[in-house]
Amino acid sequence: MKWGLLDNLANSGIIFLVGLVLARMLSPTEFGIIGIITIFINLSVVIIDGGFATALIRKPDATQEDYNTVFHVNIFVAVLLILLLCLGAAPIADFFNQPLLAYVLPVMSIMLLFNAGSMIQKTILVKQLDFKSQACVSLVSSLSSGAVGIVAAYKGYGVWALAAQQISRQFIMMIGLWIANHWLPAFRFSVKSFKELFGFGAKLLAANVINSLYKDMFLAVIGKMYTARDLGYYNRADQFNMIFSNNFGQIVQKVSLSSLSQVQNEDERLRNAYRKLLRYTGLFSFAAVFGLAAIAKPLIVTLIGEKWLPSVYLLQVMSLYAAIYPLQQLNLNILNVKKRSDRFLRLEIIKKFLFIPVIAVGFFYELYYMIWAAVVYYYIEFFINGWYSFALTGYGTWQQVKDLYPIYIVSLSVSVAVWTFTFTDLSYLPMMLLQVIVAVILYVVIYAMMGLPEYMEIKEACLNKWKRK
Repeated sequence: MKWGLLDNLANSGIIFLVGLVLARMLSPTEFGIIGIITIFINLSVVIIDGGFATALIRKPDATQEDYNTVFHVNIFVAVLLILLLCLGAAPIADFFNQPLLAYVLPVMSIMLLFNAGSMIQKTILVKQLDFKSQACVSLVSSLSSGAVGIVAAYKGYGVWALAAQQISRQFIMMIGLWIANHWLPAFRFSVKSFKELFGFGAKLLAANVINSLYKDMFLAVIGKMYTARDLGYYNRADQFNMIFSNNFGQIVQKVSLSSLSQVQNEDERLRNAYRKLLRYTGLFSFAAVFGLAAIAKPLIVTLIGEKWLPSVYLLQVMSLYAAIYPLQQLNLNILNVKKRSDRFLRLEIIKKFLFIPVIAVGFFYELYYMIWAAVVYYYIEFFINGWYSFALTGYGTWQQVKDLYPIYIVSLSVSVAVWTFTFTDLSYLPMMLLQVIVAVILYVVIYAMMGLPEYMEIKEACLNKWKRK
């Protein structure tokens, strides 16, 4: 968990800080153009993975034939998708009425080859629970690519500075993963291995493609029905939102898949570990995400300026569903641990039908209404995911709500209390510092009075570590 957190901080934290610098140098429209390109890059990455990475991670006896087969499939699919994006760049630019897309999209598509070339290397490190090497690679690639982006923006390259940052980061990460992991591909392909892994991965691929399409459709609606500037505001709010929600979600996803898979056939141990992970995840996620929403205005204005003020309200509304995102990842991981990719696919299809009204709101109403509709949808999704988890572990939605609601209510109440400081006459920086200090004090006092087991365990662990030092 420690190295997973550091990996995510290096991977998204530094990128976020670099983004703050770039946000002061570039316009919301330029960020919006990159946001449109991200729609197609993200979908392509999902297709390249094909569910193979998860299939390899949960397979306890993965062979060299398995690794070689998946590596060659990834490279082939990546090259094919690059060609398709190059051919489709002009029509995509016309659809979004952004001529620059026709030039930037083909150049950025090269990232797909770098991603495919490093996918097996990363999968092997995850199987070995070697998050330390991944963290080191992320740190180097994020810092180096950040420097490239900032220099390019300073030189006046505009949207190309953002493209250069992302391309260089993926390239450096690929090189770093090859250095960190000594596995080398061989020119071997096994049809038997492909069929076995694809048999499990195909359902995950279909589910992930559906999920990516709907998520990217959300961005596409903003880019098409509103403006690139609006998409820029949304993307900037989402970048702040992802500081905690995505970091916690990805850490939980990576660590829980590897660790829970080791006890997948011991139902009681699995259920206990699952429950404990969920409560700890909620403890950190609720406090961090709701806290971020409380300090959103002073934070955004202080870091990137008043031109990004429309992002504040978007970020605050997003926090309502971002807080439960890591819990969603944990619930879905149970399906992978139990090798039920068929249910994973069925679940995604059901949920995406329920997502259609959210997209419809975007066509007929303002952006803010669509974000609120998304909040309602994600809470419905949480209940559905929990119901499927109950069928496999005996620990479902209502037990989860019972375990989490005290933590949720405390976190939301503390955040609302410190949010009221924004109505004072304090300048932004002192206000933000005061909000954080008061929130920490309130959490310590309230959880100590409640005798919350997770808080008491963390407190005891910290005190023991302090005494040893």
